[in-house]
Formats: sequence, structure tokens, C-alpha cells
Amino acid sequence: MKPTAAWRRQLTAAHWRVLFASSLGWSFDGYELYTLVLVLGPVLTTLLPPSQRSSFPFWAGLAIAITLLGWGIGGLIGSTLADYLGRKRMMVYSVVGYAVFTGLTALSQDYWTLIALRLLTGLFLGSEWSTGVTLLAETWPDEARPKGAGILQSALGWGTLLASLVWFLLNPLGPQAWRLMFVVGVTPALFALYIRNRLDESERWADAVRRGRWGATAEDVRALEAAGGVGAAVRRPFTLAAIFRQRESRRRVVLSLLLSLSTMIGWWAISSWLPTYAQALARAEGFSNLAYWGSIAGLLYNAGAIVGYTISGFVADAIGRRAYLILMYAGSLLLTPVTYLWVHSLSGFLLVVAVNGFFTLAQYSWFAVYLPELFTSTVRSTAIGFVFNASRLVAWLGPLAAGSLIQYFGGIPKAAVAFGFVYVLGLAVAPFMPETRGQPLPE
Repeated sequence: MKPTAAWRRQLTAAHWRVLFASSLGWSFDGYELYTLVLVLGPVLTTLLPPSQRSSFPFWAGLAIAITLLGWGIGGLIGSTLADYLGRKRMMVYSVVGYAVFTGLTALSQDYWTLIALRLLTGLFLGSEWSTGVTLLAETWPDEARPKGAGILQSALGWGTLLASLVWFLLNPLGPQAWRLMFVVGVTPALFALYIRNRLDESERWADAVRRGRWGATAEDVRALEAAGGVGAAVRRPFTLAAIFRQRESRRRVVLSLLLSLSTMIGWWAISSWLPTYAQALARAEGFSNLAYWGSIAGLLYNAGAIVGYTISGFVADAIGRRAYLILMYAGSLLLTPVTYLWVHSLSGFLLVVAVNGFFTLAQYSWFAVYLPELFTSTVRSTAIGFVFNASRLVAWLGPLAAGSLIQYFGGIPKAAVAFGFVYVLGLAVAPFMPETRGQPLPE
């Protein structure tokens, strides 16, 4: 048997159903979030009175920021509930919730109604990722799990590409076509029926809860067992408190959160300004239809990320988790000045953008591949949801301050490179993370 095929031979139809469901849910998240970016122009033209359209960047930034804020808060709440109610049930609640509020967004008649619905949509968007990643981690065999997690993470890129395609088809229908983009976003509600009927709950999680294994890491469980703090009769601590209660779990959460901040802040600064910078290069070279070139830059960026996502589990298994983190942070640190300072032609920029996406956006794969391996089943969803979403409660301020930041640093290139130095934080923290390659998932 070829080594590259061995991991696939372990998988059953039930495993593939988990990957399909988790990936489809994550792709819907990508579709929903990128839809807002694509349609903000016509949305604000429709909903804002003429006197306020001169402040377009502020209103656009606020809409994106509120969605990210809702995503962060919802992720913290939903991921915690998944450790009490189960992964499958929370996935259903998440999918139905964001489908409903996405559909209602299509009916918005004024800007503040839109903002309220974006907040509510974000609340449900936030919990889908952690429940899907956790369910896959707890149901897939150890050898196959990292590969499946990387493939799952790639679904976000496919969702953004789907949004681009749907908008390409609907945009010619007129100034109200943006409403149809959100109507399409209702389709995930049907997907909830598939989850309920075709997926099984995580037996690993259910068994850990029955046995009262309340430690947040394997080391914590052993310490609690020695002290008599494990068992069905032992009162369960609140999971969000439990991940900070023991020394080892607290250490892992803090270090992971620093990595998360490095990934999140770097990605936001670099990716959010790519289309605008592409348009500036196109204008300087005399091209027309500047929005087209901004869209091309976004598509190439996501295409590079999809490749990086898909192979991330294979690379992390080949070189180890710490080496993978170092590779991605070093690549991101290097690609930032290459993208914004060293390339001066539109053609060169578009080529580099795809490589940039491979590092700065596909870097998010470590959340899915690595984080589940650090914590036990009774707190796994809470822990990875906290690490993934707490940094969003910082990053959501970025879109609000984007204009001021660009002005302060003296243009997009200098601002992006300045923020790119945040990857040094990731490089500094990565060597202190535990190596989990080849180890079984903590019970």
C-alpha cells in the first residue's frame, strides 16, 4: 500500500459525510462574508441618503466591522454551547440561524436595519466553524485527521469564489441585484436537514462527558485523576473557566491566542487593501474598469489560499506542527514587502498576490489542523472557539480605522508592511508550542 493512500483507506462513508457537512457549512460562511464585501457599493447606494454617501468608507467599514464583531461574539458563545449541547445540535442551530438572518438582510430598507441584521447574522456565523472542526477532529482517525482538517479549511476559499461567481451572474440584473445575493444565502437552511438526518454525534465527546473527564489537556486530566477530581460525580466546571484553570491548558490558550492575533491582524491588513492597491496599479498603467482588476486580485489571492489550505495537513504531518507554523509566519513576513514594496507592475503584483494568499490566508489552516490536538473533548470546542474568535474582538476595529491608518502611515504599501511586522510575534511564539505530530487526539 502506498503511504500517501494509507490515510484514505481508514475512512468510511460516515467520515466523508462529516467532512462534507463541515466543509459545506464553512463554505457558506465564506460565501456570506464575501457577499457583503462584493455588494457594499450598491447596498450603500440603495440604503444611504445622498447626503451621507460622501462618507462611503466609514459606512462600509462599519458594516464589515459589525459583522466581524457579531462573528466573534457568536463564536465564543456557540463554541462553548457545543461542549454542553453537542457538536451536531449546535451546527444545526448555527446553519439555520445565519440562513434566516441572511435572508432577512435582503429585505433591508435602511442602513441601520442592515447593521442590526449583520450583527445577528454574525452571531450565528461564528459558531459554525468551531463545531465543524471539532466534530471532524473527534470522528476522523488520527492519521487522516490533519489532512481532513486542511481540506475542510479550504472550503472558506471555495465559498468566496462561489460568491464572486454568483455576483458576476446577478450584477447585470440592476441596482437591486444585491438583494438576490442574500436570497441565495438562504439555501443553507436546507442543509440543516442533511446534518440532522445524516450525521452522528461525536461519541468521543459524549463518552468524555459521561466519564467526567473535566481536565482541559491530557496533562490536566492526569493531575485531576491523581487528586480525585475526575468522575461522573464530580461537578463540571464552566468550560470557559476550565481552559484557564490548570497551568498547562492556560499556557496553551495564551500562546495560541498570541498566534491567533498574529494571524488575524496580519491577514486583515494585507488582504483588505489588496483590491484597492491593485486598482491603483491598474490606474497608473492606464487600464480602465478598475473594479475588474481589484476583483481579479481578490480571486487570485483566494485561489492561492485554497492550494495552501488543501495541502496544509499534509505539510504539517511531514514537517511537524511547530515547523509548519514557522514556515507560514516566515513566508507571510517575507511576502508582505514583496507584495507591496518590491513589485511595481500590475502583472507582477497579480502573480505575487496568489503566493501571498498561500501564506497569509492559508495560514488559518493551523487553527483547524493544530488547535484540536491541544485540548480534550469536554472543552475542545470552547478552547478552539475562544482562540479563533477572541482575536476577532480586536480585529473588528480594523475596518473602522482603515482610512486613518492608511493616512497615518502614508499610503497603503507602508501601512500594510507596518502591520506585516505582526508576523514576528507568530515566529517568536511558535517554538514554545507543544509538538503534537503523530500523537493521538487527547480524550
